[in-house]
Amino acid sequence: MNENQEFKHFIRIIGRGQRAGRTLTQQEAFDAMTMVIEERVTPEQKGAFLMLLRVREETPEELAGFTQAFRQHTIAGLDSLHVDLDMGCYAGKRRQLPWFLLAVLVLAQQGKRIFLHGTNEPDSKRLYLNEVMPHLGFSVATSTQMVAEQLATLGFSYMELEQVNPQLDKIIQLRAQFGLRSCANTLARILNPSKANFSLQGVFHRQVDEKHRLTAALLEDPNMLCFRGEGGEIEFNPERDVALHICRNTEHKVINVEAFNESRMTKPRQLIASELIEFWEGKENTYAHDAVIGTLSIMLVLMEDLDWSEALNQAKALWSMRNKVWSATSLQKTVENPLFDTTGKHYAH
Repeated sequence: MNENQEFKHFIRIIGRGQRAGRTLTQQEAFDAMTMVIEERVTPEQKGAFLMLLRVREETPEELAGFTQAFRQHTIAGLDSLHVDLDMGCYAGKRRQLPWFLLAVLVLAQQGKRIFLHGTNEPDSKRLYLNEVMPHLGFSVATSTQMVAEQLATLGFSYMELEQVNPQLDKIIQLRAQFGLRSCANTLARILNPSKANFSLQGVFHRQVDEKHRLTAALLEDPNMLCFRGEGGEIEFNPERDVALHICRNTEHKVINVEAFNESRMTKPRQLIASELIEFWEGKENTYAHDAVIGTLSIMLVLMEDLDWSEALNQAKALWSMRNKVWSATSLQKTVENPLFDTTGKHYAH
C-alpha cells in the first residue's frame, strides 16, 4: 500500500458519517499527523483531513496523538534551556492591551524563566505579541541562542511559532485558504516546546478548557493549567467568572474564581503599547491592575500550588514590591501612534 492509500484510511475513519465513522485512537492520530508533518500526503488529503476534524471537533485522544507528533518536530535546543513556565500566546488581543506581559515581568524579577511563543493568524484582525514587543524595547527571538540570552538577562523570551515549529505554523497559516481555523491553533497552545515543568494555556470557547485538561492527562504532562482568558489569551478577565482547569501528573482539579468587577468597563478605542510601560511605572489603571493581579495569581496557583486566596495575596505583594524601572533600558520613548483600533471588525478565536 503506497502512502497516499495509507492516509486515505485515516480520512475514511473520520469522514464516513455519524454511524459508520469513528474518532482516531491516540496512536492513529500520531501516525496520521506524522504523515502530514512529513508531507507524505497530497494537498487535497491534508485539506480534507483538517476540515473534517474541524467540523466534527477533535477528541482529547486525537489532540494528544497530534501533539506528540508535533513535539518530535520542534526546533532543537529549546528543551535544554531550563524554562520554568511555558506560555502559548495565540489568541491575540482586540479589546485590551496584553496586560499579561506585566505579570510575566513580575515573575521574571522573582527569578523565574518564562518562554512565550505565538503567531499571527491570517484574517483574524487582532493585535499579536510580535507587533507589541518592539514598541516595549524587547526583541523577538529568532534562534535558540537568542532565547537563551534573553532568559539569562530578562528572565523571559518570546519566539514566533514559525521558528519554534515551522510545520505547525504552516497549518495555522492555512486559514488564509480555508477561511476557518484548524486543530493547529489548539495544538500550538498545548505544544510546550521548551518542555517546561509548568504550562499555562488560555482558550476562548466553553468546554475547550476541560478538553485541554484531559489532553494533558493523556500526555502525562506534569503541571498544566488552562482557563478561558480575555479574548482567548492567557490573561485573566476581571469582569468574568472563570474556572481554572488544572492537571498535575494526570490528576485533575478545578478552581472556580469569581469576577473582580460586577460591571463592565468601557474598552479603550485604541491600543497604545506605551500604556503598558506607564502602568508598570506607576500610572493608575483599574482594569490593568485587576487583569495583572488576576493573571499573576493564576500563575502562582499553577507554579506554587496555592489556593486562590493565598495566590491573590501573594500576587498583590509581588506587584507592590516590583522594580518599577522598565527593564528594556535601550527603549527610546517617543510619541507613539496607536497600534490597534478596537472599534473595527474582528473574529472570534
